[in-house]
Amino acid sequence: MILNEDIRAREVRLIGVDGQQIGVVSKNEALRKAADADLDLVLLSPNAKPPVARIMDYGKFRFEQQKKAKENRKNQKVMA
Repeated sequence: MILNEDIRAREVRLIGVDGQQIGVVSKNEALRKAADADLDLVLLSPNAKPPVARIMDYGKFRFEQQKKAKENRKNQKVMA
């Protein structure tokens, strides 16, 4: 995933913390909004026009993804 200043696009379609679409804004404005909320700007769909980015807590998101993957591995049944 591409985060914060590593995002190359000049404009992004921004999704807020609550999942509401904020609209197309400049990368700098999106970074400012993320910093004001003390969260990260995460690029979700880099190939879209304009790219889609969301304001979220990336550490928490990553932790939950790892937890889901671990749970899926635990519940996986081996077929002989």
